[in-house]
Amino acid sequence: MTVSVLHDLLREAMWTATLLATPALLAMLLVGLVISLLQALTQVQEMTLTLLPKLLALVGSLALAAPWMWALLIAFGERTFARIALVGG
Repeated sequence: MTVSVLHDLLREAMWTATLLATPALLAMLLVGLVISLLQALTQVQEMTLTLLPKLLALVGSLALAAPWMWALLIAFGERTFARIALVGG
């Protein structure tokens, strides 16, 4: 395996990890932004108010994006194992 193949594999793994984290991070970012705006407008500075909505956003986004995430992981695994098979042959 050459350095360029390893570099491509690492780049693809990092990109796949970024894509997998995106739905959850975006959902929590949007919910956090809305909650922070509401807290600033109402002057209620209670830190525990942000935990439950962010947790629900995380669970909801993962539930909605799970089939896509699973397909992405399977495709990455298939490409990786195909590359490994080429090295052995």
